[in-house]
Amino acid sequence: MGGDGGPEPIIEGALLSLREQNDFEIILLGPAEYLENHLVSLGIDARYSSRLHIEHAPETVAMHEAPVDAVRRKKNSTIMVGFDLVRSGRADAVVSAGNSGATMASAIRKLGRLKGIARPGIASYFPTLKGPVMIMDLGANVDCRPRHLLQFAIMASSCTGKILHISRPRVGLLSIGEEAGKGNALVKEAHKLLAASPLNFIGNVEGRDVYSGNVDVIVCDGFVGNVSLKVSEGLADAAMKMLRAEIEKSILSKLGYLLLHRAFRNFRKRVDYAEYGGAPMLGINGTGIVSHGKSNATAIKNAVEVAANMVREKVNDSILETLASHPV
Repeated sequence: MGGDGGPEPIIEGALLSLREQNDFEIILLGPAEYLENHLVSLGIDARYSSRLHIEHAPETVAMHEAPVDAVRRKKNSTIMVGFDLVRSGRADAVVSAGNSGATMASAIRKLGRLKGIARPGIASYFPTLKGPVMIMDLGANVDCRPRHLLQFAIMASSCTGKILHISRPRVGLLSIGEEAGKGNALVKEAHKLLAASPLNFIGNVEGRDVYSGNVDVIVCDGFVGNVSLKVSEGLADAAMKMLRAEIEKSILSKLGYLLLHRAFRNFRKRVDYAEYGGAPMLGINGTGIVSHGKSNATAIKNAVEVAANMVREKVNDSILETLASHPV
């Protein structure tokens, strides 16, 4: 119920994921009668009825609501009911395109943190020239201490290693220069901790290196990470609009576009956030995925698959193993 487009893209994305994968079930959260009517209007195929369920959750958290206050007041909201299902064992993961702050607050309230983790965070994959790179944190923690950045690195490295099947993910620290002495006090102290950790730490990386593909994980505080995320989204959108404007200026440009149509289509797909699904909330004692509020059916389908992969690959177990070998 939390996405900008209402329940339709969520339901359609759920159906897409069920069609493509047959080893999981989906529970839709929201006012039962409301969701049932939508399913009927969409003409849901009876083949999926045994794998698609509805859990009544009469309340919703709006995007403008203060997360902690909303979670405290709305105990029957979709997001609270979702993490209740995970806590009781009736579900393995939650995917939400709603208020990300409320999603994180609900997860911590219902599931708690992984042992040894001070602050759970939000991570996500960015496209690069060579393959995806995971950046963490993307906004859950705007004020951090050095040990928090080390924990982000451990969690993101463990997740990337499991999901992308990389034995020793390369970890970089986002800074204003490659030298160890560059950056603010937080970055300098975090560099020392990362260098002494068992992670495959390659040192500082600059903003221009984010899309090079020479690193698998990039660590930063939530303020810097969220700005990077929004700049990247805006740049991708602006680049496509500028390209379209140039193409429409002349007949020759339009003919050239026809010849290169497939290349342009592949480029758009490569930079489209929908292709990367949702952003894992790492550090909670369970599995939760935050999706973009504007998520379409494809984005929701991919977010569901990210959640399923995290459960299959036992990402949290990998995080706990790394923490046990190097307590923070």
